Amino acid sequence: MGVLKYAILGLLNQKERSGYDLTKEFESTLNEFWNAKQSQIYPELKKLTEDGCVEYRVEISGTALEKKIYSITPKGREDFMAWLRERRPLPATPKSEPRLQIFFSSALGAQERMSLLTDQLEKHRRRMAHLQNNMEKFPQVPPAESDAFGDYLVLLGAIMREENNCRWLEQCINLCGK
Repeated sequence: MGVLKYAILGLLNQKERSGYDLTKEFESTLNEFWNAKQSQIYPELKKLTEDGCVEYRVEISGTALEKKIYSITPKGREDFMAWLRERRPLPATPKSEPRLQIFFSSALGAQERMSLLTDQLEKHRRRMAHLQNNMEKFPQVPPAESDAFGDYLVLLGAIMREENNCRWLEQCINLCGK
């Protein structure tokens, strides 16, 4: 199993959740740095259950709708904590198609190159605004021992990443304007 196992175990280590709740966490909180689709999450939950890392209880919602509420087992917590304590090598730089386009942008005319750069700058500004809006859920820095603290740290890093992307693109635009 890959890293998705640990993302799910980490969420369940925070609190028990349904598969739907896990999917929503991937779509919101984790989306800025890790993604997984529902079609990946449910098979992984099945494997984790078979491996004894996760267990579930069935709850009835409404008159007949059943939903499984998953929780981490001691074995799952042991696996998760062992992974969390590992010191991993830095992964390869992620691929970026827009940066690849910028790399080859000398093949464009000056106006098209500027359009490419300004388009990317606008997209990064929108992403930064979205992240800054997400930061509003933290009226102050959460306590270091809370689950929210890790969320805060990663969100802070994502905002700083987008600030740097915007500064870089602004400098690129300035250099192209000379």
